[in-house]
Amino acid sequence: MESGPEGSLVTSVAVLGAGITGVTTAYKLALRGFEVTVFDRQPYAAMETSFANGGQLSASNAEVWNSPATFLKGLKWMLRKDAPLLVHPTPTWHKLSWMLEFVAAARHYRENTIRTAQLAIAAREHLLGMAEAEGFDFDCEKRGILHVYESKSEFEHAQEVSRLYAEAGLERRELAADEIAAVEPNVHGRFHGGFFTPSDFTGDIHKYTRGLAEAAKRRGVQFVHDARVERVRHGEDGVSVEWLDATDDSAAADVRRFDSVVVCAGVGSRKLAAQLGDRVNVYPVKGYSVTVNLQDEESQASAPWVSLLDDKAKIVTSRLGLGRLRIAGTAEFAGENRDIRQSRIEPLTAWCRTRFPGVSTASIVPWAGLRPMMPDMLPRVGRGRAPGVFYNTGHGHLGWTLSAITAEMISAEVAEAFAGRIRRPVAGSAAEAPAGAAAQTA
Repeated sequence: MESGPEGSLVTSVAVLGAGITGVTTAYKLALRGFEVTVFDRQPYAAMETSFANGGQLSASNAEVWNSPATFLKGLKWMLRKDAPLLVHPTPTWHKLSWMLEFVAAARHYRENTIRTAQLAIAAREHLLGMAEAEGFDFDCEKRGILHVYESKSEFEHAQEVSRLYAEAGLERRELAADEIAAVEPNVHGRFHGGFFTPSDFTGDIHKYTRGLAEAAKRRGVQFVHDARVERVRHGEDGVSVEWLDATDDSAAADVRRFDSVVVCAGVGSRKLAAQLGDRVNVYPVKGYSVTVNLQDEESQASAPWVSLLDDKAKIVTSRLGLGRLRIAGTAEFAGENRDIRQSRIEPLTAWCRTRFPGVSTASIVPWAGLRPMMPDMLPRVGRGRAPGVFYNTGHGHLGWTLSAITAEMISAEVAEAFAGRIRRPVAGSAAEAPAGAAAQTA
């Protein structure tokens, strides 16, 4: 415990990871009066998976992937290098065990889809509230998300999914083919139909996370960057974190003790959890994006403002201000590989030229990041086996969409575990989680 007001001791918490989940968790813990230290191997927050994702805050994309339809599509896609979902055939025990659990989780497809949608809806208030309270901009566009479908079968499946979303409390509007242009006039294509979710929105995850990290610092959170965490140990006196300076191979390891730890380390969570006696079967699922720089008036006028999800291509878009269009998609199972493959970038730029022929793709910035995904596609949010050990990780492709509510949930659980312990006085109180929110616990 760290020294607090008038010589008292303040409960200390280490947060491992400075992506969107780690930063949001640290901020929520600080609101509850904890002494928070965030560790990350990068020199700044949000430099890996939270750097350039699709930008959607999308309850309308909450359907989990564990369905027979996805399994059949996956088999067809295995022979295509440009497939939306690509599984590299090289076997590893981790990949095989994850795939088996992924298939087994199909029996919970319905309830997991509903639960994920509920979490996404609950997260909106917290995410927008933090940005408003702290006064930072993140290129937010509250214009809804439009899903488009080329075939009747795709559209009919979307109708079934919409019924599950309705059970979760999400309102979507079904669109005939001729109604799509009224929502987003710039999109080109022949569609069978679509769905529009006006309550969904978009923004720049990197700008949001960096803005929230600065706000967390103002509230007393300490960030230790360039810190490669090597070992986490639980003992009778709390949790020790041992790390190396990522910029100096000759430097000796540093060690600090904390009362508690929250693991928010993305694809690194599995290794750290094992050191703490827990199994968190996160697998790295690579996603790609291109940021199209809209450098001329025609491109700016031709790019969409309403966010899109093209179901056949599994590609999403977000407009990031006047001058940028983010296009993201694909899922690649290739282990912890961060290489940007041109064969995965080309379909994104080709899709842009097809759907938005007036947009120039002469200037694009490619990116790839590893989504930390659990086999059942629900985040791991809750306590570990040892006292003082907690997890908020494994959010998969919905990390930004869900992070605000899972951070609220885990900070409340840490507060419950340390009820009666001294914490710092804070201005105001942490917002309570909306009713009905639930997630997988340890």
